[in-house]
Amino acid sequence: MQFDIDMTSSHRNLFEDARRFLLAVDGIVETRKPRITTYSDANGGICHLRTMPNGIDVGFLKGARMQDDHGRLTGRGKAIRVLSLSAFEPETIDYYLKQAIALNR
Repeated sequence: MQFDIDMTSSHRNLFEDARRFLLAVDGIVETRKPRITTYSDANGGICHLRTMPNGIDVGFLKGARMQDDHGRLTGRGKAIRVLSLSAFEPETIDYYLKQAIALNR
């Protein structure tokens, strides 16, 4: 499972920091899938999280509809946008996470 790979990665601490941050939000639950760890609320999927060679990626499932005032999201698909992090940035995650949750309502 990808979760097991993430927990043995050299970026484990960063993954765990982001994971704790996401799970601290009321109503968010974690689902460990074979290829990705996802986070959702009662209204559906919000984001996924995984380790990468240079840190972690937080993939916002409705990111294409989110405001990106920080210019940090990447991707050109119809829906998902990815926030890549090499250090824990709670303010940055929070900025995008609040939008992702609002889009689920």
